[in-house]
Amino acid sequence: MSRTPPPGWYRDPSAPHQERWWDGTAWTEHRRTPEATGYGPVAGHAQAPPQAPRPEQQAPRPHAPPPQGLPPQGLRPQAYQAHQAWSGRPDAVPSAGGGGSGAGGGRAKAVALTAAAAVLVAAVVAGVVALGGDDGGSAGAQAPPATAGPTDPAPASDPPSSPPGTSAPSADAPAVVEDQLNGVTFPLPDGWERPRHVAEDDVMMTTDGTYKCPADGSVCRHGLVVSRTVTANAESAPEALAREDIEDAADDAYDRDLIGNKPFGGIESHEEVASGPVAVAGRAGYYVRWRVRTAEGPGGYVQSMVFPSTVGTESPILVRYVFDAGEDGPPLSGMDTITKGIRPVGDADTGGGVGSGIGPTD
Repeated sequence: MSRTPPPGWYRDPSAPHQERWWDGTAWTEHRRTPEATGYGPVAGHAQAPPQAPRPEQQAPRPHAPPPQGLPPQGLRPQAYQAHQAWSGRPDAVPSAGGGGSGAGGGRAKAVALTAAAAVLVAAVVAGVVALGGDDGGSAGAQAPPATAGPTDPAPASDPPSSPPGTSAPSADAPAVVEDQLNGVTFPLPDGWERPRHVAEDDVMMTTDGTYKCPADGSVCRHGLVVSRTVTANAESAPEALAREDIEDAADDAYDRDLIGNKPFGGIESHEEVASGPVAVAGRAGYYVRWRVRTAEGPGGYVQSMVFPSTVGTESPILVRYVFDAGEDGPPLSGMDTITKGIRPVGDADTGGGVGSGIGPTD
């Protein structure tokens, strides 16, 4: 059974001269120059020069050359034959007939060249295998050894600080979700989360968890918030756009889903429960809210809210709220809380809310 090494600083598999932080499950992007330890010399530090050889070691003893036609000790026969062929010695490769020249010599040279090429290819392959390692994986994916070796630094107990240029969010900072396309951020209330496993690509947040839809047994959520840009519409007034969208918002939420099923058995009735001007991210907007009753389940509340974008051409932004009714649904006041917390990206002071009355002066 393999043992996962504890979090700490280890030698970086992709850069052995550095140390890299292992968080207990994967490598992080934190790196540092190893500190001097008792495990051995550290990269970048000077080492003591080697001692000069003794007089009897300075000059090698003469030795007799190998017999003619035999490779020196330690040299493979194929490599020796190739060496002899290139040096032009007549005893490099014997011919098929025991000696001679002409066609036999040509064949001998061809055999020698082939042997030299084979030795060269074998050396290259051996080098690649030695450099690539024996596990077939990339250096960045290798885990550190479970225990520190004689040349590896001991794991550190303190985690690294954040990389330069980044800062960890404060524990007291409110959670937000950013809509980069429209240049606004949404507050993330307690009990809500960023979208996961959601088919729509413009959902900003959903309530935590799912439940079985009352009519068809598919997966439903008690609440979600959608943000999208209004396009292909000649109308630009927030009130007109909100009133035009509210019926579609109700149908998408409680009538038919994306594949035509009816998770709640269809809508039986609806009524408008609220509407009016609203200031969103410092811009004048308008909202319309319906109470929707369905064939199965408690139904819910749907709100369409439109306001001008704070970036680019100021195209209208449409925000839809879908809150289930009943004791399991989110509190209806959450719609107003989220609306008040919408901010332009990079501007945490500009807000709004229902009845704020912020709007153009001309």
